[in-house]
Amino acid sequence: MSRAELIEMAKHSLAHARAGTIDQEPDVMQIPASNYFDQQRWQLEMDRIFKRVPLMLAMSCEIPEPGDYKAMEAVGVPVLISRGQDHQIHAFVNMCSHRGAVIMDEGTGNTHRFTCPYHAWSYDQKGALIGVFAPGDFGAIDRSCYGLKALPVAERAGMIWVTLDPHSQLDIDVFLSGYDSLLNQFGFADWHMFEQRIVAGPNWKIAYDGYMDLYHLPILHKETFGPQMPCQALYYAWGPHQRVSSPDPRLALLVEQPEDEWSDDVLLGGVWTIFPHISIATFEGGGRSVMISQLFPGTTPQESFTVQNYLMARAPDENQARQAREQFDLLKYVVEEEDYATGLKQQRALMTGIRDHVLFGRNEGGGHRFHRWLDRIIETEDADLNELFASAAPNQALSAG
Repeated sequence: MSRAELIEMAKHSLAHARAGTIDQEPDVMQIPASNYFDQQRWQLEMDRIFKRVPLMLAMSCEIPEPGDYKAMEAVGVPVLISRGQDHQIHAFVNMCSHRGAVIMDEGTGNTHRFTCPYHAWSYDQKGALIGVFAPGDFGAIDRSCYGLKALPVAERAGMIWVTLDPHSQLDIDVFLSGYDSLLNQFGFADWHMFEQRIVAGPNWKIAYDGYMDLYHLPILHKETFGPQMPCQALYYAWGPHQRVSSPDPRLALLVEQPEDEWSDDVLLGGVWTIFPHISIATFEGGGRSVMISQLFPGTTPQESFTVQNYLMARAPDENQARQAREQFDLLKYVVEEEDYATGLKQQRALMTGIRDHVLFGRNEGGGHRFHRWLDRIIETEDADLNELFASAAPNQALSAG
């Protein structure tokens, strides 16, 4: 069914290209400018968005083997992701049950146990407490009560989602709204992690707005890749998750072929966003590749940082690696020196309070939908989150609203 959806989206795009038309929202949307800098609003987003919905924190190819792990900090929470000997994924708060020390330094590795650097308490790959240093001196405890605090985790489509609330009852499949079946068409589980970089940016929503915005491409990026880029956008939505592409006349070349021969590279083109913080941009240079951007809020409303992950369908040869590095260098420059540099200036201008709202035009439907979902989730109580995501149609691929 997922490939059939991709084909329908391609036909939808081609129909617009041939007709010279575009999907549009009913009206222009206004968003309060204070949403981009107000401390109270930002705290609500931290508590009711980032601490409650699943976050895509790792690619399966980062920790593919039993014993592999990844340690990181996400929105102030130290997280440890582990692959057990049964190949199953586990996630924990990266904090010793003894006195709260962080156990594993940030990064990836392989180990059969996690040992706290403070007092050498140790835990297995499933988080169970298996060793207490000098137990006779420490005293008797029920070790079954002092394992690592588990976090809800799921592996789908070669990606690993973790919810930072250990008590969350939100169903990952309800949250994904069937979107993972489309992402599964990439086959990320078997891809190669080529390189990672970190870029500092403005308020996380200023940064994220740009990932869904084609309107700026030929203007802001006029000195890099912009002159070849369209400014019109087509949005396809599954719950809060969206794909953005453009009417593409090149798709006409496909219709002369049987549908089962249509190229995956063409069908999967564009930018795929995973709410609330992931962007997947597809590329061809240096071998089939994508840049997966993990956007995280900083410690204040004015800050964010983005982990840029450059993945390739297979490990490159020397020539492909050179091309890929050149492309990744360009992408980092574009994001850092064009997108985020503009966003940081935008941030300072908005903070003057002189304008009370910003606008999203009728062909900026991705921004409309993203900000509506933010408000809806913030207003929804924990017990009603599953119902909220379930209420969205599982496939809104050809919906303009």
